[in-house]
Amino acid sequence: MADLDRVLGFTIPGRHARGRMVRLGPAMQAILAAHDYPPAIEALLAEALTLCALMGATLKDEKGQLTMQSRSETGVVTLLVCDYRGGELRGYIEYDAERLAEMPEAPTLFALFGQGYLAITFDLATTGERYQGIVPLDGDTLAAAAQSYFAQSEQIPTLVRVGVNRDAAGQRIAGGLLLQHLPEGEEGRERLHTRLDHPEWEHVAALGQTMGADELADAALPLETLVWRLFNEEEEVRVLASTPIGRGCRCTAEHIRGVLAKFGVAERREMADERGVIEVDCAFCAVKFPVFAEDLTMADGAQADRHPAITRR
Repeated sequence: MADLDRVLGFTIPGRHARGRMVRLGPAMQAILAAHDYPPAIEALLAEALTLCALMGATLKDEKGQLTMQSRSETGVVTLLVCDYRGGELRGYIEYDAERLAEMPEAPTLFALFGQGYLAITFDLATTGERYQGIVPLDGDTLAAAAQSYFAQSEQIPTLVRVGVNRDAAGQRIAGGLLLQHLPEGEEGRERLHTRLDHPEWEHVAALGQTMGADELADAALPLETLVWRLFNEEEEVRVLASTPIGRGCRCTAEHIRGVLAKFGVAERREMADERGVIEVDCAFCAVKFPVFAEDLTMADGAQADRHPAITRR
């Protein structure tokens, strides 16, 4: 059976290391299918969603959110956004189709973004805290930028690997591995600072680097099997509970109406077209939400039969 749409966590106590493995299938395909992306953009978003699931799954705050975003005024890709919250993923990309058509079939990351930057933000719902780091997109992949984020912004030695492929039916399958070295120290004592050249980390990273992209994106290989392949000679590996992954765009008609209701009557009338309809387009799921501006001032449910049907682009 295919092992898809879940994240598996594990720890290696004797090496002071932890890891996450993810494989995405139908949930990611539903996100990609909402837009008619060309192959190069589709592959880029698949990698971004995989990274988002890997990093988001490290959040201990179940209601916390991880957001990845990159903007570029000169690149082919002008905006990339994806986020993870409670096992739910969403994302989209804006790009210049004409410039992309002039490029090779598999353009480099620099060709797509130019001098771009990747912003990674952790929002903790329980405390209201926000942590953000910004790193340049100066590597060959988004995975390399994410790896740099942990080294530069959090000073945590990290290895990130991502594989993106297609199954026999032509559907995108993606998998990823994240390994991290954690600070040493006994409970109740000051924890020692991690070192990039720590022998325990060098050992774990060397093993992680042997994981092939094809293995990560092979739906026939259970994630537990991949963990065993890497670390079967370790004294102890603790496998944690896995988290299912689903597509999670949070736009609803009720949410859209609530947002619009915060604007004044005059502002809503300016937003409306000649029919008096305010049409809100969700970039994530490509669904349009038409709302009559005047109805927002009425009680819930009033004249509900006047609302146009929600449509997909």
